[in-house]
Amino acid sequence: MKHALGHTLIAATLFAGTVAGGLPGSRAQAETPAATRQPATTQADELFWETFRSGDYAKIQASLDASTAAYLRNPTDPVTAAHVGWLHMWRLSERRRLEQAPATITDDAVLARKYFQKAVDLAPDDARYRGFLASAMLAEAQIDRDAALRDQGAAVMQQAVKDWPAFNLFTAGYVASNQPADSDGFRHALEQQWQNLEVCAHTTLDRRGADLDRLAGLMFKASAGSRDARACLNSPSAPHNEEGFLLNMGDMLTKSGDWRTAQKVYALATRSPDFTNWPYRDVLEQRMRDAQANVTALNAATSPGQKPATPMMLSSSHACMACHQK
Repeated sequence: MKHALGHTLIAATLFAGTVAGGLPGSRAQAETPAATRQPATTQADELFWETFRSGDYAKIQASLDASTAAYLRNPTDPVTAAHVGWLHMWRLSERRRLEQAPATITDDAVLARKYFQKAVDLAPDDARYRGFLASAMLAEAQIDRDAALRDQGAAVMQQAVKDWPAFNLFTAGYVASNQPADSDGFRHALEQQWQNLEVCAHTTLDRRGADLDRLAGLMFKASAGSRDARACLNSPSAPHNEEGFLLNMGDMLTKSGDWRTAQKVYALATRSPDFTNWPYRDVLEQRMRDAQANVTALNAATSPGQKPATPMMLSSSHACMACHQK
């Protein structure tokens, strides 16, 4: 479902304090956005989407240079600011692609926060930006072990969920999916995935998956034509939104120990009409086959800097691209 840009997006590792003058992005802090977009900005947009939709991690820097240059020409464009933020977060989130991630990659969390804050200030009514800002704040707080920033980020996330549940329930739960399976934070994050399904399908669901066959018939179509469609359905900006959402939710259920329900959730993704064209269908099919064994694998402890053999989607090389790559 998302976001994923992203939502998706925050594989940094990971509530209510507020900043002076209100939450980030409050109307009191809003700036005046650009009335028109410049040709160079449009060209940067095209490169951003070309890079993003192709999943070309190696071209992030080139796209980042173009989008940052466009931002410097016009720092009042919220879309450009958000694009810069997304590129920084994507590079951080999928750092598992790198043979050895440099320590300085953590700076991407700081820069993502800066540009998402700018996007929120310029477009305070866009709840997507608020959710991504919260994700960046939580990532930076985890890196710095900053409890005050963590509380601020959690407060911003809570507001983002209220502003747009269909979009930000996933975002909020996704960024907490690396927490210990027996923690309150993880249990709440998993519940948010169930709530997200219910919001999108306009129904209630048994938490053991007894009625998931019925949901398969809906496949979130209840949201078609509504504001929630872009958060719940596959779209040009997230061509495999549904499949990526279900992959993550299946991972979370597996980690919780409920691997049988996880298999049912994974199986929902195979019913998507876009499943056969999904670059990560093999990942999901293997997850479905290995679900019972993965209860242990997804809960395995790792040393600092060690890559888990079987990572949660949040810590994987497809943390963003599971939803966004064509």
